[in-house]
Amino acid sequence: MSSFRDNAAAHQYELDHEGGPSFATYRDRDGVRYITHVETPYEGRGQGHAERLMAAMVESAREGERKFVPLCGYAVAWFRRHKDAADVLSA
Repeated sequence: MSSFRDNAAAHQYELDHEGGPSFATYRDRDGVRYITHVETPYEGRGQGHAERLMAAMVESAREGERKFVPLCGYAVAWFRRHKDAADVLSA
């Protein structure tokens, strides 16, 4: 079973799983959250953990009315594939 959290002290979202956790680091500026890096440990790669992490981040952003700017290549590509998540992107 996986669990998602915003570890504000470490400036990262985390998703626990077998072989995990996966994480996405961020920096906040002017009310916008910049996603700087997304990573899944080698042992957990290829199992959809980063995909689930990004989906949980989007839901969290919607609940908190937060906007994202993806800087990490994975996050940029994820948002390109998931047009339905465009509502959480900063203009």
